[in-house]
Amino acid sequence: MLIRCVAYQQGRILAEIQPSDISSYLAIPECFVWVALFEPDLETLQVMQEQFGVHPLAIEDAQHGHQLPKIEEYVGSVFVVVHMIETENDELKVGEVAIFAGPNFILSVRKGAKKGFEEVRARCEREPEMLRRGPGYVLYALIDAVVDRYFPLLQSIEDDLDAVEERIFSAVTTRENIEALYALKRRLMTVRHAVAPLLEGLNNLSGTRVPLVCVGMQEYFRDVADHLQRLSQTIESNRETVATAISVNLSMITLQESETTKRLASYAALIAVPTLIAGIYGMNFEHMPELHWRYGYALVMGVMVVVDVIVFIRLRRARWI
Repeated sequence: MLIRCVAYQQGRILAEIQPSDISSYLAIPECFVWVALFEPDLETLQVMQEQFGVHPLAIEDAQHGHQLPKIEEYVGSVFVVVHMIETENDELKVGEVAIFAGPNFILSVRKGAKKGFEEVRARCEREPEMLRRGPGYVLYALIDAVVDRYFPLLQSIEDDLDAVEERIFSAVTTRENIEALYALKRRLMTVRHAVAPLLEGLNNLSGTRVPLVCVGMQEYFRDVADHLQRLSQTIESNRETVATAISVNLSMITLQESETTKRLASYAALIAVPTLIAGIYGMNFEHMPELHWRYGYALVMGVMVVVDVIVFIRLRRARWI
């Protein structure tokens, strides 16, 4: 689906055009065309390939999707794939944006992501001096917008991680904490898979040898790379925290099981003494001492109580009960 197709000249909107008119506007000096597509069919992509002359392998990647984030340079153009991560029913849903940038065009193909780039286009149009830089600035603005959307996701993960850490040291530690921690670990891996490959590609765009379309924009791409570096460090820190939290949670469960085992052993010891004495006198041998004594029963019961009291006091002092 075509979202918008606009021609710009000298940082200003020249006209909103139809795809069939793209080639005529590409011939205008200092003019570039910005096309935004949402889940287009193969026929639409082929039309764009004919209009902009992008590499067929890049078009194939944009059509099939399921690509890792990457930045590839073709003759006269740059092909970028970034992941757009959105929250849906407390789960992370990953979409893709394929961006083609050339000397006089910028084409974005969005798949599997609901939120578009209207605010990016509005931002660019509010800054005609920056938009005058052409497709290179638009490419930066699109990537920057995607990267900025990672920060709230990571902050949400950190908030959930803090909540789980508080529950670990509560009175009751259950397997729900382990499940929550593993869910957080999966979410962190999802964000990491979006950040790490893109960081490597952006480092290439901010170096000394950059594609022609990105010339003069190195400091802007370097700024985005710095944001990605911060995200990467935060992700690694949170992964270590999750691993530590899982280990601590398992240790807490082990301690709880140990406490339960000690209590059960204590109760068994309290029961064992009277059981032993009762078992001996329950054998009904004829010549057992105190068997026919008048105070034998009271004596045996007293011995049971005294021994149990002594055992109970010692266990209490040892904090087993």
